[in-house]
Amino acid sequence: MSLKKILLEVIGLSYSQTQTGAYALVLGESEGNRRLPIIIGGFEAQAIAIELEKMAPSRPLTHDLFKKFAEAFKISVKEVIIYNLLEGIFYAKLICDNGGNEVEIDSRTSDAIALAVRFNCPVYTYEFILSSAGIVLDEENKPEEELEEVTKTETTSAGSSDLGSASVQELENMLDQAITNEEYEKASKIRDEIKKRKAQ
Repeated sequence: MSLKKILLEVIGLSYSQTQTGAYALVLGESEGNRRLPIIIGGFEAQAIAIELEKMAPSRPLTHDLFKKFAEAFKISVKEVIIYNLLEGIFYAKLICDNGGNEVEIDSRTSDAIALAVRFNCPVYTYEFILSSAGIVLDEENKPEEELEEVTKTETTSAGSSDLGSASVQELENMLDQAITNEEYEKASKIRDEIKKRKAQ
């Protein structure tokens, strides 16, 4: 008997309060209010954030390279399934297709999500995983705004004031420079500041 798949969406990333240098990737069921937080490393968090923010790295990152390589050989990632949870570790697999053959490839969940956002493919899990690790959110208390802000470590007061005193044009120049230098964490902070200014 096959398990029913539950569609998930990437809600956002937040800096982990419990593990230094780590981030919480938050996935949410598309038809419900449960959230699935998964602790991932900084590199993987940036790889996901760069694609979600549509930043253009000066050179391809590892996940971009994988996508180009797959496309060159006419392989597509059809879906990602987070299929198990053992001792706090999530297990995921990529369902790939090369125009006729479907192949399952085991993957770390963080890498699978980084590829899912690049291939624009759905992410699924099963009820037993959401039941054991999911968090039910209050509809009135929506953390999405807070979560969308991140992919950054705590900013120093000096760093914040530098951005606060720059003009939008200067910020855009700083953003271009940060992307060119592959300083994606810095770029994410600058982009947040530009968005905040333009929303005012």
